[in-house]
Amino acid sequence: MKRNFQKSALLATILTLASAAALAQNVAIVNGKPVPKTRIDMLAQQVAKAGRPVTPDMETQLREEVIAREVFMQEAEKQGLAATDDFKTQMELARQTLLIRELFADYQKKNPVTDADLKAEYDKFAATNSGNEIKARHILVEKEAEAKAIIASLKKGGKFDEIAKKQSKDAGSGAKGGDLDWANPTSYVPEFSEAIQKLAKGQTTETPVKTQFGYHVIRVDDTRTAQMPKFDEVKPQIAQQMQQQKLAAFQEDLRKKAKIE
Repeated sequence: MKRNFQKSALLATILTLASAAALAQNVAIVNGKPVPKTRIDMLAQQVAKAGRPVTPDMETQLREEVIAREVFMQEAEKQGLAATDDFKTQMELARQTLLIRELFADYQKKNPVTDADLKAEYDKFAATNSGNEIKARHILVEKEAEAKAIIASLKKGGKFDEIAKKQSKDAGSGAKGGDLDWANPTSYVPEFSEAIQKLAKGQTTETPVKTQFGYHVIRVDDTRTAQMPKFDEVKPQIAQQMQQQKLAAFQEDLRKKAKIE
């Protein structure tokens, strides 16, 4: 009897150790099914990828989320939802989306935008936008006769901003009295750019300016030397833009190489 007791005690110890080992490897056991701790690590990685810091305080939240998911998954499988056509379709679409996302992420990782690339892009932007900036207003109408009538009205004392609000076809600037804010003259269409650079501060066009949009009456409110942002201030925006451009070129290149029948 003593030997049997020793065997039972040894078996109980082994079972206890096995149970402890299982708990060490698993988050919990839900309805008899072990939930491995690796699921917490996977979930934490997704949280980190989303830009949220994974703090020690989140351990409990992640554990509860993993357990809840297991409970819900077991119920879904119990109801046979994993075998439905709708679920299989969604899984295939999800697989495609994730695989494509990984492809793009891998490309960007292997083809980063360098600091030299960013500086070169900034210098090109600075060269294009250096010089003077002009703060102007305009009134846009469809017919030349309307523009001439507006110019005549302004000469008689009419207020530019009031006329712009009532008559300008450019709804955006019209609501602001024709205000186009500060801009480099070269940012406008050629006819508008040429006309605006001939005007002195406070001067209005004597004749309507025709462009593809209609007829403009233009006034220059002020001029200044272009104020360029510092490289470090716009570096993140330039990086994002260049990364998007490189990725778009990669996508286009794949499309061109593909044999599509």
